[in-house]
Amino acid sequence: MTATNRSTFASRLTSRAAANTIVLIAALYTLLPGLWLLLAATKNSDALFSSDILSFGDFSLWRNLTDLFAMEEGIYGRWYVNSLLYAVVGALVGSLISVSAGYAFDKYEFRHKEKLFGLVLTGVMVPQTVLALPLYLVASGVGMVNTFWAVFIPVLFNPFGVYLARLLSSGYVPNEVLEASRVDGAGELQTYIRVSLRMLGPGFVTVFLFQLTAIWNNFFLPMVMLSDQDLYPLSLGLYTWNSSATVSPEYYPLVVIGSLLAVVPLIVAFITLQRYWKSGLTAGSVK
Repeated sequence: MTATNRSTFASRLTSRAAANTIVLIAALYTLLPGLWLLLAATKNSDALFSSDILSFGDFSLWRNLTDLFAMEEGIYGRWYVNSLLYAVVGALVGSLISVSAGYAFDKYEFRHKEKLFGLVLTGVMVPQTVLALPLYLVASGVGMVNTFWAVFIPVLFNPFGVYLARLLSSGYVPNEVLEASRVDGAGELQTYIRVSLRMLGPGFVTVFLFQLTAIWNNFFLPMVMLSDQDLYPLSLGLYTWNSSATVSPEYYPLVVIGSLLAVVPLIVAFITLQRYWKSGLTAGSVK
């Protein structure tokens, strides 16, 4: 091996070692909060503040789980169901709306198309917290405040999902396939449902996962819209318990283990749909 080859080989090893070190640090930075949450969920209220949180002593996981679902007549379970309804059903319906709108923007020509799409992009740049008060005023005007629909309907419309769906449509659905379907006598709706929507499957999953995460973590809109605890999602319910913990410390272990259980659906969704999500993110990158 010549000196030049040795130098190149050493440079590659150094670069690889540096890259692996950065990835390891990033992985530890990401995993340590999860590890803390997992271990803290096994502690009772006394051990949570008095013992080493990374130790495996003072194991109270089963007791914490029992107390969690028994507290306030099992309202945590209701919050969990509410979050599943808001997030899963909302993400499914919202993703269908976003994908349909994005497909229309990509495949059809109509008046003021680009101007309307510009409005969609404007919606992407507007923070959701800015819209909370106008949405509250609209919901108050139609009598929907403090109802399930006050939170469910606004989350169905996602400008970023429309933008992403248009990009995915251009990468997944060739115009030649649509022309062939029309030549065979299929109508536009039939072509969309039987041909385009199937080809947009990975893109639909990608939009669904983004929207599921956004709705599941939604906090400010439910806080503005809802006053009935029976309608709270997990994010708002755990916030109220955490606020109560300053007066009643027994809420602290419940907030911790409740937060741990709250991330389970997102982890399951990402692991289950990971294959489609990856393919959806790379759609249109190579033409």
